[in-house]
Amino acid sequence: MKINADLLNTTKIFSLIALVCIGTLGFSQNHKVQKSRVIVTSDGEIDDECSMVRFLLYANEMDIEGIITSSSQYHWHGHKWAGDDWLDPYLAAYEEVYPNLIKHDTGYPTPEYLKSVNFLGNVETEGEMELVTPGSLHIVKVLLDETDHSPIWIQAWGGTNTIARALKTIEEEHPEKMEYVANKIRFFFIWEQDATYQEYIRPHWGKYNILTIISDQFEALAYRWKTIQPAEMLPYFEAKWMNENILHDHGALCSLYKAHGTSDKGFEEGDFRSEGDSPAFIHNIQTGLRNMESPDWGGWAGRYVKVRENTWLDPVHVEGYEYPEGRWYGSTGWGRNATREGATVNNNSAYKEYFKPTWQWSDALQNDFAARADWCVKDYADANHPPVVRVKGAVNQKVKAGQKVKLNASKSKDPDGDILNFSWWQYGEVDSYEGSVSFGEKSSAKTFLQVPADALPGQTIHVICEIKDNGEPQLARYQRLVFEIE
Repeated sequence: MKINADLLNTTKIFSLIALVCIGTLGFSQNHKVQKSRVIVTSDGEIDDECSMVRFLLYANEMDIEGIITSSSQYHWHGHKWAGDDWLDPYLAAYEEVYPNLIKHDTGYPTPEYLKSVNFLGNVETEGEMELVTPGSLHIVKVLLDETDHSPIWIQAWGGTNTIARALKTIEEEHPEKMEYVANKIRFFFIWEQDATYQEYIRPHWGKYNILTIISDQFEALAYRWKTIQPAEMLPYFEAKWMNENILHDHGALCSLYKAHGTSDKGFEEGDFRSEGDSPAFIHNIQTGLRNMESPDWGGWAGRYVKVRENTWLDPVHVEGYEYPEGRWYGSTGWGRNATREGATVNNNSAYKEYFKPTWQWSDALQNDFAARADWCVKDYADANHPPVVRVKGAVNQKVKAGQKVKLNASKSKDPDGDILNFSWWQYGEVDSYEGSVSFGEKSSAKTFLQVPADALPGQTIHVICEIKDNGEPQLARYQRLVFEIE
């Protein structure tokens, strides 16, 4: 299927209009936002276990409504299975570091609460969705609850079968609630790791146009990171950095992180192994990039394009490329195929651009991970915390072609009193205006945007205010401003 350029522009405009209410006058404060509600389903693969360490360190950033063990095409009962109770050691380790984590943010959920929302889902075989399981019933319970109408991001780190079973139960027992439930759901899948999305969810629930992100870009944080991450990002994944910042002397939870060992061919002891599932929840970490407003706006979890219905896949930078009509997974994902032995596109410009929406943030992402690891063992005064970005004015603004727009982030602050470093830049890949824009002093708290004279009505320009502190590790936060030409 070819992407229609008009469709892409339409989705950008729709996202801007639908969420313009966020842009209130005064200083926008990206730290005062509602947490995302999330349900995780995971097949317990070794990279799920690595992702779980990071996920629990960010448990304060989300309202976690469920952690469900499911199966996948790679893991099920009797086949490379981690065990029904694979999560227990991670929750126990979280309980050990919890008293220190809440020194840094009292929003961390209690260990007792996380244990109460941990359930076993459909795990008997690949794609099995006939059994009603504790995990599927918990998803049903959360989705049918009408005391909270806010969106629920349902993540598939493995297969979608437990999610499918939950939705089938709702269809069978509460068909009158299907539209209500669908309006709350947002999907983020790490590949389609079984066939149940195509065979059940899409045919039965597709009419409700549920926003669905299916990622192949996750490979930038997965087993093949050495061939995907650019040279300047590799040190953040290598043994020296991992040993110093994550693996040693950072408490019980980080000690469970399954980095590479000496026996792993081509790797050093302590090398990053894989967190292929992390983008599913990284998408819900609110950094000020506003990526949850539209998948094509981009953020730490990558950037996606609308391909069909309300399904968003990875942008492929190959002229004439047609997306498959069915599953987006290991056998069809463009990036995975490009990484296979013998592929002719490996390391060419299209390959580099394909993964760039994810790897361009690797340094910020890993430094943030390191700070969270410190939170497990250090007092507040001895650790680093992200800056707070405050930009004067509305985050969505209408401007005129040729206009000079003042930009002011001088009210930004750092909770640790660190010096702030400012950078203003255009996120050109997201703009519907195809040219470049100019700024005054890009590294100043106060500057201006020169709107191009040839910008046309309705076109948009995305400007990022990026602020990094001078703490250790250096942390970054952002504010995205969207300018629409009138």
